Amino acid sequence: MLTIGELASYAGVTVRAVRHYHAKGLLPEPERDHSGYRRYDAGAAIELIKIRTLAQAGVPLARVRELLQADEEEFAAAVADIDERLRAEIRQRQCHRKQIARLAAGDQLALPPEVVEYLDRLRALGVDERMVHAERDGWILLAAHSPERVTEWIARKREQIADPQLIDFYRTIGQALDQPPDDPRLVELADELAAYITRMAEEQGEDYVDDADIEPPLVKLMDTLAFDTVPPGRQLIKLLKKRGWTGWTKLERVAPRDPPS
Repeated sequence: MLTIGELASYAGVTVRAVRHYHAKGLLPEPERDHSGYRRYDAGAAIELIKIRTLAQAGVPLARVRELLQADEEEFAAAVADIDERLRAEIRQRQCHRKQIARLAAGDQLALPPEVVEYLDRLRALGVDERMVHAERDGWILLAAHSPERVTEWIARKREQIADPQLIDFYRTIGQALDQPPDDPRLVELADELAAYITRMAEEQGEDYVDDADIEPPLVKLMDTLAFDTVPPGRQLIKLLKKRGWTGWTKLERVAPRDPPS
C-alpha cells in the first residue's frame, strides 16, 4: 500500500495534483487506515497514471472521466474530437503569433502592405517623420473605413509622389514644423501649392485632385489627427482658402475669401 506522497511520486505528479483529482471526482479517495492516513493500492497508481497521461495530452479534466469510462470505439471518437479541438487552438495561436509579430513591425499593425510601402517611400524621399506619422494615422482610418478602396487610393498616391514638386511641398511643411505659425515660408508654400492644385485640376480634372468619397465626420477626425501632428497644416489650410482651395484630407475648390496676402 502507498501513501499519497509515494503514489504521487510513482505517477510523476504532485501531491497537490492528487488532491485536485480527488476534488474533481476523477480519482476515488481510499479509506484511511487506523492512523488516519490514506493508503493507495496499485490500481489507484494505474488510474492516476492514466489521468496524468490524458491531462498532459491536453485533454480537459472535464472529459478525462468520460475517456476513462469509454469503450474502445467511444475512446477513439473522443480522442479524434479532442485532437480537432487542439488543432483549432494551434491555428488560433499561430494567428495570434502573426498578430504579435505585426505589433513589433510598427506600421504593419493596422495597415495593408501597399500602404506600408508607400510610407516607407515617403521616408526614403526625405519627408519628415512627423509628416509620415500624420499620413499613417490617416491611412489607418481610411483602411478601416473603406478597405476595398485602398488599392485604388494608393495607386493615385504613388503617382502623385512621383512628382518632385509635391515632395518639395511635403519637405517644406516638414521644415516648418518647428517654426512659429507665421513662418513666411507657409505663405510662399500656400501660393505655390494653390497654383499646383489648380494646374492639376485643370489638366487632370477636379476628380484627380480629390475623389475620396468620405463622410464629413471621418474627414473632420482625420483633419484633427493631422493638425495635431502637423500644427502648421492648420495655418496652411487657412492660407489656401484665401487662394481658392480648402481641406486637408478632402480638397475642395472654394471662392477665394480674401485676396492672397
